[in-house]
Amino acid sequence: MLNKFKAYLLPERAAKENSIPYYIKWVGDCYSFLNISGSARLSTDQQKQFLSYIAKSYEDWQVKQADTALRLYDYFLSRQLDASPSEASGPGSDWLTVEEKMRTALRLRHLAYSTEKSYFFWLNTFRAFLKKTDPEQLSGNDLQDFLSYLAVEKNVSSSTQNQALNALVFLYRNVLGKNIENELNAVRASYRRRLPVVLTKQEIERIFECMDGVPRLMAMLIYGCGLRLQECLRLRMKDVDLDRNMLIVRSGKGDKDRRTVLPESLKEELVRLSAEVKSVYEKDRKENISGVWLPDALEKKYPNAGREWAWFWLFPSKSLSVDPYTSLVRRHHVHPATLQKTFYDALRKAGIAKQASVHTLRHSFATRLLENGYDIRTIQELLGHANLQTTMIYTHVATKNVLGVKSPLDT
Repeated sequence: MLNKFKAYLLPERAAKENSIPYYIKWVGDCYSFLNISGSARLSTDQQKQFLSYIAKSYEDWQVKQADTALRLYDYFLSRQLDASPSEASGPGSDWLTVEEKMRTALRLRHLAYSTEKSYFFWLNTFRAFLKKTDPEQLSGNDLQDFLSYLAVEKNVSSSTQNQALNALVFLYRNVLGKNIENELNAVRASYRRRLPVVLTKQEIERIFECMDGVPRLMAMLIYGCGLRLQECLRLRMKDVDLDRNMLIVRSGKGDKDRRTVLPESLKEELVRLSAEVKSVYEKDRKENISGVWLPDALEKKYPNAGREWAWFWLFPSKSLSVDPYTSLVRRHHVHPATLQKTFYDALRKAGIAKQASVHTLRHSFATRLLENGYDIRTIQELLGHANLQTTMIYTHVATKNVLGVKSPLDT
């Protein structure tokens, strides 16, 4: 079986060629230590027993290598046991029931619609991976094999694998009523730190020169306030405080509110925009259009709040749409693709070759503040980061030498 495992590893690129002999060694040592057949899948406790044993004689990096080898071997055995896959069957009534229960569970917890779509994507991908049609038969091993499949065969990033894990643990825990977190021993996707792309001040000016209208104002707000794209789209009239030069971000990432700076240079444009939006608002009221969407249970608590000016979108869509939650026809905010497409066109017209996106404006906001001497805690608060380490990434892309180190070549 170990020879088959060796032949399996290299084509799948699951391990570097020079690491394969060590992986074979660790697997062989483990099964000899446990005195069981090499074709048997190990339990989590058995793997921990072996790793605890070798930790007494080997260094931490070797124990970690052995752990990776055992995870890979377990996934290899799962694929061997399922060497002749059958055609995935269509969604039976049991799976349709699971879908309805999952939708109900997600909406009871007031999770974002984008989260709901993401969780359903992973539910459908997981179902296509499985060879069994009854969701009640699902076990921790099924999820473990799927996560290993994503890392080994699909070569996904660690963040993608974690997103799949969160979605499916939600399925097991809140829909199927199974707690399987202690059973998971999947191959983990390797974490690769990537530095954010940052635009220079001159590049940002060239991009803004190639934009106009509402998309330009939205892009300038994202750069000037350090907003995420969805945070900008979801701004309401009451969130803009022109007197105190402040913008309130409601229900940002992690469902948290925060304050950020409002650029003085955008005040006049925001006043003009407000007058234009007011005419759209009054038109909706005359035509008795349903009020705008409200977060959580506010619509039940304050049934008329959605029709009030304070709750109206700062960037309303030109057309009406159907609310996916309530099926009501109402006015939503501008679609994210509107700004994304305009930004990419401006990037191309400005002749900028960087792999930038709308979110790059937020990275550039944080980098500019750091270069201008603002402390990292202030920047963390303005960005709404829960962890300071997330904000610290900008110290690696700031042109200002925050460490005060001078190259010996310059001396």
